[in-house]
Amino acid sequence: MALTPERYLRLVRLRTLRNRRSELDDYLDVARQRRRMYPRAALVGALSGLLASVFRMLLTGAGNALDALLVWSHAHDGLLRLAPVATMAATAALAVWLVRRFAPEAAGSGIPNLKAVLLRLRPMRAMRLLAVKLVGGVLAIGGGLVLGREGPTVQMGGAVGDEVARRMGSPPRERLTLTAAGAGAGLAAAFNAPLSGLVFVLEEVQRDFRPIVFGAAFVAAAAANVVSRFLSGPFPVFTVPSYPPPPLEALPFFVVVGVLAGLFGAVYNRSLLRVSGWFGKAKHPVGLAALVGAVVGAVALFAPLAVGNGHRLAEEVLLGQVALAAVPLWLMGRFALTLASYGTGAPGGIFAPLLVLGALIGLAVGLVAQQIAPGLVPQPGVYAVVGMGALFTAIVRAPLTGIVLILEMTGNYGQMLPLLVSGFFAFGVAEGLGAAPIYESLLERDLGKGALSEGLREPTILELDVQPHAPFAGKTVAELGLPPGVILLRITDGARTFVPTASTRLDPFVRITAVVAPGSEAGADQLYRGCGIAPPAS
Repeated sequence: MALTPERYLRLVRLRTLRNRRSELDDYLDVARQRRRMYPRAALVGALSGLLASVFRMLLTGAGNALDALLVWSHAHDGLLRLAPVATMAATAALAVWLVRRFAPEAAGSGIPNLKAVLLRLRPMRAMRLLAVKLVGGVLAIGGGLVLGREGPTVQMGGAVGDEVARRMGSPPRERLTLTAAGAGAGLAAAFNAPLSGLVFVLEEVQRDFRPIVFGAAFVAAAAANVVSRFLSGPFPVFTVPSYPPPPLEALPFFVVVGVLAGLFGAVYNRSLLRVSGWFGKAKHPVGLAALVGAVVGAVALFAPLAVGNGHRLAEEVLLGQVALAAVPLWLMGRFALTLASYGTGAPGGIFAPLLVLGALIGLAVGLVAQQIAPGLVPQPGVYAVVGMGALFTAIVRAPLTGIVLILEMTGNYGQMLPLLVSGFFAFGVAEGLGAAPIYESLLERDLGKGALSEGLREPTILELDVQPHAPFAGKTVAELGLPPGVILLRITDGARTFVPTASTRLDPFVRITAVVAPGSEAGADQLYRGCGIAPPAS
């Protein structure tokens, strides 16, 4: 039949009607998903905020007990003077034993393991993880190891999200979204920083900017922050003055902060991986943890501010109350203790320790700059605030999270421009030196070399974004050459989700969802590389 103008117009109208109907169906499906997801995200946030508050209270109690023990030991002689050393050795050893015995995934900060769960490369054993992380974290962090509570709170929040999703029968994709939302809620509650929790999910944890992910993370972070503020108070984490914005003429000094933070961040990442590798080969990890705990306890006898999460030391640095001559000693001492503490595998994160190191770097620059140009640098503490964000950016490689986090933690919203400038240079220097982001490096180490080639024990679902100029970009499904056992389930282009056919073309930035059967590990590797993404532990 000839295609007349009238028939052509009817076909166009029919296609337009079908497209509108498809768009309406997609809109209604997203609306139904929101009505189902947001209440669950609010529950995840509230439970994560409650758990984070309980964890904080337990750590505060443990820290007070440790301070009392240090004071008591100074009033006695002989072996009683060494009571803190023995106590910290015992708590570190017990924490590592719990992890090794019951939940190896609870070691360290837990964020690399959480990323592996979201990549569907690791299972989530939520209840066991929560128990070990909570008890082990109190023993390790409350016992004085130089670790932070923020990483564990993020992982526990993710476990809460997974458990809530499982009990409520959420489908796999929504379960991952609630897990990521729980992680953001944990960060929001730990730092009293709801926007940071939201940004952390989008920029670092899940790297998914779909509206449903954004909404779930936002609701969970807000709910967690409400609960946390109700139980712990509405104040920022650090009690520091609201410093005025520095003059534009002082920006070159903030460039120096960024460059130094980038250099130190590259050294930090490589050193942490190397030390963790050495400790991981130890034949007696529990005994090694006891030795590290004893060393930390010995340091605590003479310099209590050098151990623990460093909150009190950070506040002194942010107030500019540390002399320039003492900065190198604090910096190298805390650096060494952080590496040793994290290397043990005890439950505890690097957020808080790295913020202290960043504050010390910033303060050093501020004190030197004050001597060079006192009129431009009336308050060196401003540089300590900016140094925290710069080092966070260099180590984690999440600049937006670092900026928002420091603004919310200190209440110094006038430092936006210095944070941007220093973060830009910190990011650039760390990237230029070839130092990989710390959580990606730890994830690769935890998965082990050739993790995919060892064999998939069950069908695995992968969700990958096609990068610009990737081998798959611009090709049809038929041209991909995927081996048997690898099936593309759906494609999301931001506006709609559909099942692909052989003629479907993969445009840049679309998200593909594929299932990989056991025995098709090479196909999984091909999917990663075809999308322009390095395979895990490749």
